Amino acid sequence: MNYHFITIEGNIGAGKTTLAHLLSKHFNARLILEEFADNPFLPKFYESPAQYAFPLELFFMAERFKQLKNLLHQKDLFQSITISDYLFTKCLLFAKVNLPEDEFRLYQRLFDIIHQQVIQPDLLLYLHSPVSKLQENIRKRNRPYEQNIPDDYLFNIQETYTQYIRHHNVKTLFIDVSEADFLGNPLHLKTVIEALDKDYEEGHHYVVLP
Repeated sequence: MNYHFITIEGNIGAGKTTLAHLLSKHFNARLILEEFADNPFLPKFYESPAQYAFPLELFFMAERFKQLKNLLHQKDLFQSITISDYLFTKCLLFAKVNLPEDEFRLYQRLFDIIHQQVIQPDLLLYLHSPVSKLQENIRKRNRPYEQNIPDDYLFNIQETYTQYIRHHNVKTLFIDVSEADFLGNPLHLKTVIEALDKDYEEGHHYVVLP
């Protein structure tokens, strides 16, 4: 394994946490999972986005920074690989969708200061899925505050991620997970594991599941 810090990203309901668990188990890796449930503004945001977007995003940024800084700066003698189910830049991408322009400019200034202190991943796995599949997954996991997320919102998040990957020189494996079943189909997980055994140049590359 040439990658010591791997991050998995994707839209809401793409399956980031499931894949992170499976990969961390396979590689005996340290696992960093986003503690989204601790954000007290999340249910309120889905009820009243305009009112709660700014405190929501500030809370997420503070918590993600604290978590990544604490875990990534602690050396673990028994686990040389770390796998995370979120990218710190996610803060800025969601803020871009959720905040009005003046609040976003302020948020970006804070993000730029904090971002310099965060270790960046060696490799990003981006899970792409159509909005219809995302909604299906969201219904299955049945978090009450997520059940009325509009398709347009998911589409905007998708577009923001795609633009970021296209315009930033991040080493990325782009995986179409619209038909993926990492829990039920061993070949799907095996394909991702084998992809992680290869060297990649900067930019994005595609992994095709069987």
